[in-house]
Amino acid sequence: MDEMMTLPVIQPNAKPEGLNALGQPRKPNWLRVKLPVGKEYAKVRNIVDEYKLHTICESGNCPNMGECWGAGTATFMILGNVCTRSCSFCAVATGRPNEYDVDEPRRVAEAIQLMGVKHAVITSVNRDELKDRGAAIWHETVRLVKELSPATTIETLIPDVKASWDALITMISPGQEVVSHNMETVKELYRRVRPQAKYDRSLEQIRRTKEYGKRTKTGIMLGLGETREQVYQAMDDLAANGCDILTLGQYLQPTKLHIEVAEFIHPDLFEHYREEGLKRGIKYVESGPLVRSSYHAERHVHV
Repeated sequence: MDEMMTLPVIQPNAKPEGLNALGQPRKPNWLRVKLPVGKEYAKVRNIVDEYKLHTICESGNCPNMGECWGAGTATFMILGNVCTRSCSFCAVATGRPNEYDVDEPRRVAEAIQLMGVKHAVITSVNRDELKDRGAAIWHETVRLVKELSPATTIETLIPDVKASWDALITMISPGQEVVSHNMETVKELYRRVRPQAKYDRSLEQIRRTKEYGKRTKTGIMLGLGETREQVYQAMDDLAANGCDILTLGQYLQPTKLHIEVAEFIHPDLFEHYREEGLKRGIKYVESGPLVRSSYHAERHVHV
C-alpha cells in the first residue's frame, strides 16, 4: 500500500508567508512562546551572570529559555562561546576561539550546586583546533559537578570529535548518565546544513558511545526541506547504531544570514514522527515544534 495512504490525517504544514520586522518568515500560531519572567528565571539569570557562564539557551536563541530557566534549570556551554565550525543553522558565533579557561569547570560545578538542580545539561562549542577537542575540560567539568552535587544527574551534549576516539572516551567516561550528540538533519542535507561534519561519522560516534555503555541521544531539526522518507531513513540509521533517545523540533532561522526555513511542520506531523520513531526501535522520542535537545532532558535519564 502506498505510504501516504497509511498515514493518519495530518494538517498541512505552513509555508513561510510574509516577513517579520527582522526580515524572517512569520511563525504560525503553534510557535508562539511567552517572554521569560518570574523569580526563578531571575535567580538563574543572576547566577549565570555572576559566574560568567555561557549558556546555549542564550547563544542558541532557544525558545524554551523562559520555561526552563523558570524551572531553575539551564544548559551550560563550556569551552567558550566561539565555535570553529560554521554550520548554516546555528546562532553561536563562529571564528577562532580564545584559549579556554581552565577554571571554567569549577565555576560550572559551583553554579550547578548553587542552583540545586536535579538534572544538569552541559554542552560545548566545537574546538577543532585543540588536539583533544577539549576533552580534558569536558572530563574535569563532569567530575567536579559529580563531586559537588553527587545526587545530580548529568546529560552531556558533546560535539563531533572528528573520529578522535580517544578524545571521545575521555569526554564520556567521568560519570554522566546520558551522552548526546546531535545529527541535526538528514543525510541528504548535510553538505548544506553541516558542511564540516559527516553523517556517517556522527552515526559512528553514537554507536561507539553506546558500545561504551552509555545511554545515547541525538536531535534532528525539521523544516529544512527534508522529505518524510529521509526522516524515516535517519530514524532507521539511528536505531541501527544504538541511539536510545531522539528529539525532533522545528528549525527556526536565527538571522537573515542563516539558512532559511523551508516549511513550518504541523504538530500533527510531529506526533506522527514520534510514533514512527518508536515503531522503528528508538526507545524514547520527544517530538514537537518547540522541542530542543535539552527540552525535558530530565525525563531521558531512565528510559
